[in-house]
Amino acid sequence: MKKILIVEDIDLNIDLLIQFLEDDYDLVIAKDGAQGVSLAKEALPDLVLMDISLPGMDGYQAARLIRQSFPKMPIIGLSAHAMQADIQKAIEAGCCDYLTKPVDDTLLLTKIKTLLG
Repeated sequence: MKKILIVEDIDLNIDLLIQFLEDDYDLVIAKDGAQGVSLAKEALPDLVLMDISLPGMDGYQAARLIRQSFPKMPIIGLSAHAMQADIQKAIEAGCCDYLTKPVDDTLLLTKIKTLLG
């Protein structure tokens, strides 16, 4: 079973992602950017769902650090910010894709399946 690291600080969002993904993927949860970077190195997920607005280390910095260690690991940025500049900043930080919250479940699943092959 493919493993997904969810880096998200809001419990409701974590619960929604777990309910949607738990039947098809092994899930690992981090509640801040630093823990996300650490778990990426420990758990070696196949894909990362990265919230951008995190306490402490934000999702941009966490994505950069994960990308340094794992150049090919797919990272999908998740944020309520929908401006083109926000999307571009996430891509420049190392995210290979970006979805705005609230996340469209069907679109998210399509993107995950495409990235995981």
